[in-house]
Amino acid sequence: MDFALTPEQTSIFDMAYAFGQDAIAPHARQWEQDGTIPKKLWPEVGALGFGGLYVSEDAGGAGLSRLDGTLIFEALSMACPAVSAFLSIHNMCAKMLDSFADAPLKDRVMPGVLSLDTFLSYCLTEPGSGSDAAALKTRATRTNEGYSLTGTKAFISGGGYSDAYVAMVRTGDAGAGGVSAVYVEDGTAGLSFGALEDKMGWRSQPTAQVQFDNCNIPSTNLIGEEGKGFKYAMMGLDGGRLNIAACSLGAAQAALTATLAYMGERQAFGKSIDQFQGLQFRLADMEIDLNAARVFLRQAAWKLDTGAPDATKHCAMAKKFVTDAGSRIVDQCLQLHGGYGYLADYGIEKLVRDLRVHQILEGTNEVMRVIVARDMLKNR
Repeated sequence: MDFALTPEQTSIFDMAYAFGQDAIAPHARQWEQDGTIPKKLWPEVGALGFGGLYVSEDAGGAGLSRLDGTLIFEALSMACPAVSAFLSIHNMCAKMLDSFADAPLKDRVMPGVLSLDTFLSYCLTEPGSGSDAAALKTRATRTNEGYSLTGTKAFISGGGYSDAYVAMVRTGDAGAGGVSAVYVEDGTAGLSFGALEDKMGWRSQPTAQVQFDNCNIPSTNLIGEEGKGFKYAMMGLDGGRLNIAACSLGAAQAALTATLAYMGERQAFGKSIDQFQGLQFRLADMEIDLNAARVFLRQAAWKLDTGAPDATKHCAMAKKFVTDAGSRIVDQCLQLHGGYGYLADYGIEKLVRDLRVHQILEGTNEVMRVIVARDMLKNR
């Protein structure tokens, strides 16, 4: 069993880390205050090939493995987890299009998606259906030209900001089998947005309701087959869970690195506080948790890449374990900074706020436990 990254994977990580430190980290606090990420950033990210990480090389994408992707999101999250997670959402949508859209739709939209001139949002959650996503009510009614959409999506990262929306809508009866996936371009008549949400974290990532009011789209904007949209959406979530775990991992690593530096400089009772054994124990515990999380995440990514039958279970376990560990670590880093950790200047409080939502989205950590338990009971 080889735990070493290949030279290519090391280069991928280093490239993403360097870009994050140069183009994202110096601006992350200002973007949070502004409540948005400048759109001019995305073509720069696209130039690195990060607009279609999992899109096949034949279609112009990077064709990377899920393990490769976790390295990129870990590295970018060392600069800002909110920006990194936003890019993860775009890539989940891009993978859905590459995997399931027909050739004419891909020919029309994928060049912009890959260059990141077209930024994508993922629209599944609704005001009344979060964890029970299959209960969604947004309706797509057949018209002569295609579909008329009516309904509301909630908590949409990029709502009112993105260039297009991959939306799960009901074309059939109740339940998962009545859900289809459609592509809705910004500016389509009947598409509107709620006010920006005032959030605890991810504040640089604009979030709003996406509203469809007799929003008419052509039949060519159907992604794949009618009735299979929920299946498509769920297939994307295993990878999304790995990515959000990687975002927690990178942010926690950045917090621990900053805390080590701070503790070496901060003096108390005549010596630097990293010399107190009680605080050294805390550092050791965080290092152990961080390394355990990293190994667990990479094992789950390997399982997904190799098509292991228990990949979904491992993705759920990794998402729960890593996001819990990440939140615990950044909270401890704030504590070790003392009062300074509570100040925005030191950057730790932002990480505490940003990482809190990772335990909720891509399936709550309670749902992750349900997935794991059901698999255990099924195989007993």
